[in-house]
Amino acid sequence: MRIERIDVFQVDLPYSGGVYRLSGGREYRGFDATVVRVRTEDGIEGWGESTPFGSTFVAAHALGVRSGIAEIAPKLLGLDPRRVDRINDAMDAALVGHEHAKSALDVACWDVFGKSVGLPVCELLGGRTGVAMPVISSIPMGGPDEMRELVARHRALGYLGHSIKIGGEPAEDAERIAASLADRERGEFFLVDANGGMTVESALRMVRLLPPGLDVVLESPCATWRESLALRRRTDVPIVFDELAIDTASVVQAIADDAVEGIGIKISKNGGLTRGRRLRDLCAAAGYAVSVQETTGSDIAFAAIVHLAQTVPERYLRCVLECRDMVSLTTADGSFDVVGGRVVAPDAPGLGVAPRQDVLGDPVAAYH
Repeated sequence: MRIERIDVFQVDLPYSGGVYRLSGGREYRGFDATVVRVRTEDGIEGWGESTPFGSTFVAAHALGVRSGIAEIAPKLLGLDPRRVDRINDAMDAALVGHEHAKSALDVACWDVFGKSVGLPVCELLGGRTGVAMPVISSIPMGGPDEMRELVARHRALGYLGHSIKIGGEPAEDAERIAASLADRERGEFFLVDANGGMTVESALRMVRLLPPGLDVVLESPCATWRESLALRRRTDVPIVFDELAIDTASVVQAIADDAVEGIGIKISKNGGLTRGRRLRDLCAAAGYAVSVQETTGSDIAFAAIVHLAQTVPERYLRCVLECRDMVSLTTADGSFDVVGGRVVAPDAPGLGVAPRQDVLGDPVAAYH
């Protein structure tokens, strides 16, 4: 089996909530998605998606994704997409870094692999756990009452976890957290995500202002490794890395430094399912808690999240991000229903998605 053609599609994904706010005054009204189709000589098609969270989350942006694919795609023609590690070797040889560009291609190759052998991707990644996985919301930074209302709205929809964004003045952030957890129900899980927007000083002040007994995990409080380690040594609040956990080397360093209690695997940020599988195994070996997410994205991105998360041992998996909730456009159909706040990977071969060609439109680039 050989790759015969790679098509690239561009789709604008409006943010479903109007304006998404992060620390540092960052605002997003929509996201620029890149979808790829990898087609083999015998007609099997695989799909993947890479949608950066704007250009100010990590070192990635949508134009760079498509430029990176232009650099990589010609080097993949004629290769066997089922040999996913060798595909990643070829991508690394063609372009250093730029994991967001490699991610969609890698995911599409896994989709082809699954379809070629009649198995869902999660079985090829190590085998499904059989666990129905809790989904987590993404609550943008706003006023305390506004955030409490958004959490309540998602709770009513069945969400079992909530990622609440902070990163402002310490007293205000403490109020945001307290309000978001005011109606907390048994079994709910809360990530408090600053997206690297706090200093050690502001984070410590905020933690000291929290009401006693709040059960939260602090995600990506500081922008640098040194600050994050300094904060960890001064607080007993569990900390997980996201933006600083970019590859296997950084996760190995986190383990060596005893820097965190877990990481957020974001498939595009980390370069695809092949690299995500490696991070999963490192985290399990270290006893780390894991959330499986995406920078953002639509239905194709969510399918990849679900398949990887479905292989994480239950004791380590905290949640999966329901990224479809963040956008108001459906790009593909598939059996990914959330029931009782939980989701399972479908039994269909590959990712189990059928892209809506009328939504994707015509390719903006093709390599053959």
